[in-house]
Amino acid sequence: MTTERAILEISGPEAESFLQGLITNDIKKLDAGILYAALLTPQGKYMADFFVARQGDKVLLDVDATLVDMLATRLSMYKLRADVSIEKSALHVHRGLGPTPKDGHTDPRNPALGWRAYRAEPQAHDPIDWNELYVAAQIPQTGVELTPDSYILEMGFERLNGVDFRKGCYVGQEVTARMKHKTELRKGLAQVAISGEAVPGTDITANGKVVGTLHSCAGELALAYLRFDRAMPTMHAGAATVTYTEVLTQEI
Repeated sequence: MTTERAILEISGPEAESFLQGLITNDIKKLDAGILYAALLTPQGKYMADFFVARQGDKVLLDVDATLVDMLATRLSMYKLRADVSIEKSALHVHRGLGPTPKDGHTDPRNPALGWRAYRAEPQAHDPIDWNELYVAAQIPQTGVELTPDSYILEMGFERLNGVDFRKGCYVGQEVTARMKHKTELRKGLAQVAISGEAVPGTDITANGKVVGTLHSCAGELALAYLRFDRAMPTMHAGAATVTYTEVLTQEI
């Protein structure tokens, strides 16, 4: 997991309509503030998650730095004849807690995560333990919980305001809609309590069977990907005891 961010600038008269046909959220909601969204594969699996912001006549995509080149390449593949330009931005992401500054935007996933702003100069110092906040607020992180094998509804994207089911078509929409309306989630992200030495990436077992994987840890809490039909109130991850507390994804 990296805390470094990068920004893509999408410009041109068709920038917003171009993104509307690709991402999981409704670009029209930019009128009310920044969005959280994802780009999926045609099979409905996660490729990248990012924030979407309007800045002047451009649309900014605030993405994990490890994914920015892949995201730019993938968007360029979909560009075709759309009158848009996709470029890396020289702007920097600033984050903080407390009152939102005039140029800032409240984090759309959860107000407890503070604000984000896009500025010309880099942020001088960021003393906040974001991992602890993410675990407490039940936020999946890029490259940790959110991987190419992920389905966004299993990762709680509906709860995080990262998907819109009324906007119409986008890449991966059919699979996502089917998971929402026609199936029951049998796997997904959950918060667990941990006691003992816990190592992220360790299999979680119950009755001798693997039921999930331990992910982000912070103190006595962690996030885990679980098979709900096999999970038990008390499980193990290596030498650690894992206590199952609550399912984070919404009922479908």
